[in-house]
Amino acid sequence: MLRIGFGYDVHRLVEGRPLILGGGEIPHDVGLEGHSDADVLIHAVIDAVTGALGMGDIGLHFPDTDPAYKGADSFSMLGQVTAWMKRDGFRLNNLDTTIVAERPKLAPYLTGMRERLAGVFNTDINRINIKATSTERMGFCGRGEGMEAFAVISIVSE
Repeated sequence: MLRIGFGYDVHRLVEGRPLILGGGEIPHDVGLEGHSDADVLIHAVIDAVTGALGMGDIGLHFPDTDPAYKGADSFSMLGQVTAWMKRDGFRLNNLDTTIVAERPKLAPYLTGMRERLAGVFNTDINRINIKATSTERMGFCGRGEGMEAFAVISIVSE
């Protein structure tokens, strides 16, 4: 059985927070604002997985109204979600993502992000794709006000 899920997330960029993206910290003068660490890429991936499993979205399982998730490590939450995937008899077929950000330039960090995602999904890095793009200074991402991420996942039964 093949299932497909789509995920999307967006967070505002603010001063005084580290930029956590793809499960790691990236040097930058601003970071993403949110109840957890606000890792926009991992949140989109979580939504894609829960969508493929028919389990709602990230807010259903990790609500921003729950103090337990204040400052939470999104990558740990993804670990829980991949455990649900395995519990339900599925494994990753492939994951394709896009991060939208004007800066910083993300190319030097994409391989590390792919490696971390391949590890949490227990799969080959070639099944994980991460793209980064800008909006040519248009819109909220282009003005440096925030970042957004998109994720499409296909999972197959074991």
